[in-house]
Amino acid sequence: MSTDYGYDLWWLVILNSAVFIIFAFSFVRPRTKLDWRALGGFSAFIVALFTEMYGFPLTIYLLSGWLGNRIPGLDLLSHNTGHLWQDLTGWQGDPHLSPLHLLSNVLIAAGFILLYRSWQVLSAAQREHRLAVSGPYARVRHPQYIGFLLIMTGFLLQWPTLLTLLMFPVLVIVYLRLARKEERMMDAEFGDAYAAYRRQVPGFIPRFGRGRAGTGQRLQEGP
Repeated sequence: MSTDYGYDLWWLVILNSAVFIIFAFSFVRPRTKLDWRALGGFSAFIVALFTEMYGFPLTIYLLSGWLGNRIPGLDLLSHNTGHLWQDLTGWQGDPHLSPLHLLSNVLIAAGFILLYRSWQVLSAAQREHRLAVSGPYARVRHPQYIGFLLIMTGFLLQWPTLLTLLMFPVLVIVYLRLARKEERMMDAEFGDAYAAYRRQVPGFIPRFGRGRAGTGQRLQEGP
């Protein structure tokens, strides 16, 4: 019998979900409907994740037959079995020290840092009623959405579940649609200034190279 079951801990589901959602909320400080929708999708992902991580292992239950055949001797009652990528790649030892888990920590941390830095720039721009074009916004037009996606990607590498794997591409589409709607609003509000910004700065995939670092300064100074 496993001595590391680690489920039915609903207080941990609530605590961890609350910590990450409040953490994200404190960085994003939602003001508009678009902000709330972005945070809402992220929150749903987090709740689904921790429900299976500490509440009920639905994915392990549904895949138990397949996992038992693919990995003979796998202890399906062990909490560490939830680190499915490590099981499937044959990682031996503590799953928290595997390359995928360490990479997931880097992605999660990078996502929260990006959210925080983006909020600093955006908050200042909103107070002064101008475009946010410096910091992360000098590289991409939608750094906050990228931050959410980085965090969710990190968690998928750390603790994949069927529900979060299904939710992720849906949330990618949701964020793309929110980004397009946000751009229409910026076009209506800032006109030519936003059109110039959009021509120079990519939406989601940054272009690193010579001349990119000064984009924000050039846009603030104007032609």
